[in-house]
Amino acid sequence: MGDDADPAQVPLLRQALTHRSAGPRNNERLEFVGDALLGLVIADALWQRFPDADEGELSRRRAALVNKESLAGLARGLRLGDYLCLGPGETRTGGHARDSILADALEAVIGAVYQAQGFAVARDMVLRVFAQSLARIGQQDAVKDPKTRLQEILQARRRQLPDYALADVGGKQHAQRFAVHCRLPDLGLISQGEGTSRRRAEQDAAEQMLKLLQEGGRHD
Repeated sequence: MGDDADPAQVPLLRQALTHRSAGPRNNERLEFVGDALLGLVIADALWQRFPDADEGELSRRRAALVNKESLAGLARGLRLGDYLCLGPGETRTGGHARDSILADALEAVIGAVYQAQGFAVARDMVLRVFAQSLARIGQQDAVKDPKTRLQEILQARRRQLPDYALADVGGKQHAQRFAVHCRLPDLGLISQGEGTSRRRAEQDAAEQMLKLLQEGGRHD
């Protein structure tokens, strides 16, 4: 985050990088503040960049930017995993590379910067960290994810919305694979998706369901 950090910020940054497995003085409270601040800054940035977007479109863009996988990717780019303080169990199981821990640490660092240097500095840091992501999402013109596309198709056809259920979790703790079923009860259809997180597995299951609906439409 820079070598010219305010000295008052150093203890907070140390706390921000301390997982709860390492002791009672950990990053959970800072994560709480950072999460709220991050949501506000990104919401405001999207509101400014896309003046014609409605609430649903803004929400989809924000969800594409602020989620566990994207935050973990940004944290890896900042090499936060190299500085995490973890308990012995988390260290043994590769916690320094786990998406949830990295994402929480990034939010906690944002909270620490806010507590030490105020909103303006924290906002500028968030915008710098998310600069490339914000640029990409503008270029993509808010491409809708499979779950959103599936929901909109079903709503247009006045059908029941899909049910997503976790079917299986496999692999080692730091490299898990999730399997999710997507069901359309009134159509009697079921699809399965897989991914490195439940969210990704749900998106894959929705994509497979879209293909089933498309195939069904060709046979009508």
